[in-house]
Amino acid sequence: MENGISSYCRFLNGDDEGMVELIRDYKDGLMLYIDSIVHNISVSEELTEDTFVKIAVKKPRYKEKYSFKAWLYAIGRNVAKDHLRKYGNNISYYIDEDIEDNEDLEQEHIKNEEKIMLHRTMKKLKSEYQQVLSLVYFEQLSNAEAAAVMHKSKRQIENLLYYAKKALRSELEEGGFQYEEL
Repeated sequence: MENGISSYCRFLNGDDEGMVELIRDYKDGLMLYIDSIVHNISVSEELTEDTFVKIAVKKPRYKEKYSFKAWLYAIGRNVAKDHLRKYGNNISYYIDEDIEDNEDLEQEHIKNEEKIMLHRTMKKLKSEYQQVLSLVYFEQLSNAEAAAVMHKSKRQIENLLYYAKKALRSELEEGGFQYEEL
């Protein structure tokens, strides 16, 4: 059983340590994925917390059709989309005052300079491109799992990946990035 599934089952059976493990294991990746949707790290932090609160309070049933991570990210995507529907795409009432915290999060999660440059360049891409690249390459979900999270067909994900990689390559070349294989 995948660690996330076992932690969630333990939580459902009354062991609060299961939820602590879920948060520890998934919060950073989920936050960066949600940031690719809402484009504001402060809002992403709040929505990540909201996602974990939602599964802690409502205790939705895990469907074993996809991995636990795909299931959790789909819930996070829905929380982010609900937030955007409620407050709109241009959320000007949030001010991201502490850019250094954002940089520390990226440094901790991504680890080296080339990956940091790649992550920053991805932020210049369309939101759908950011999401599909994040899910498939950073979070290592399969195309089918990414399709489930993004509510798309597997073929649409394959097309999105093709165009997202092409756009990313163009942005990287424009920025003077040297690469071997993308």
